Parts: sequence; C-alpha cells; structure tokens
Amino acid sequence: MPPAENVIDELLADARERMTKSLESAHHEFSTVRTGRASPSLLDRIVVDYYGAMTPLNQLATISAPEARLITVQPYDKTSIKEIEKAINESDVGLNPSNDGNLVRLAVPELTEERRHELVKIVRNLAEEGRVAIRNVRRDTMQQLRELKSDGQASSDDEHRAEVELQKLTDAKIGELDGVLKAKEEEILEV
Repeated sequence: MPPAENVIDELLADARERMTKSLESAHHEFSTVRTGRASPSLLDRIVVDYYGAMTPLNQLATISAPEARLITVQPYDKTSIKEIEKAINESDVGLNPSNDGNLVRLAVPELTEERRHELVKIVRNLAEEGRVAIRNVRRDTMQQLRELKSDGQASSDDEHRAEVELQKLTDAKIGELDGVLKAKEEEILEV
C-alpha cells in the first residue's frame, strides 16, 4: 500500500486535471455564444433530427464562415436541408436560415443592445455551470480524502493539508473561469 502522501498527491493531481477539463469545457461553450462576428463554432450546440436520430449539425454538414457576417452550412445529404433549417430556427443562436436547395446561409446581423444583454445572461449561466462542475470535483475529492482518513490511510493533518490545497486549487480554477467570463462579456458588449 502506498504511503498516504502519494495517494493524496494522486487525488489532488486527478482533481486538478478534472477541474482543468471542466474549465476547458466551459471555455468551449462560451465560443458557441454569438458575438457580432460569424464563426462556425456558433452552431456547435445544434443537433438535428436526422432520420429519427439526434445528430450534431457538424456531423451532417460542412460549416464555414466565408465572410465576417455570413455562415454557410453545406449538408452532405441534400434531403436533410429542411431538418437542418428547422434545428437552427429552434435553437437559441438567434439566426434565420435561408436555403437555395444546396446550401443554408445564415446572415449574422449586428447585435442589438437588448440581444447583447440576453447573450451576457446566457454566458453567465454557462459560467455558473462551469463553477458547479469545478465544485463537484472538489466535493468528490473531499469525499475521497475523508474515506482515506476513516480507513486509517491518512492522518487528520494529512487530510487537512490536502483540503487546504484542494480549496486553493478550486479558487484558482474558478478565478480563471471568471476571467474568461469577463473577457467574453466584454467581447459581447463591444459595439
């Protein structure tokens, strides 16, 4: 059986890795929120009912941004174009698709002040989900630390030191997330 410090170090390393993944996931979700510019990642969260299977749009079509205010969606299967249009209309991206039978075009309009504030709310909710994910990692790791102590594999001092370290890690990751949130808010509110 490895000494308690090795086990605790492994738990903290695992927590750090999982918190970093939660942070990266939140960062990716932020990129799917529209600012004033066209970006193919705006459509990452859209799923299409493709012959009864909910399929991510980026698996059904080539998505590109040929201009600063235009996104094009080129379906691999032309018969899915109506379903793709329907999925985009029902999503929260706020873009109106038009198609010519081969290609779906999405014009990205200038954001109104009201829509900018709605998008800030969406981003704040995504950030809160990220914070919750990070806190869940902390909670799980705390539980594992308590189990080590109750099994006699770690002393109270070891557990306490690890909990302090875990809290510092949690605060740092939430601080990083808040920094990314602030930058995204500024990007959305920038006129």
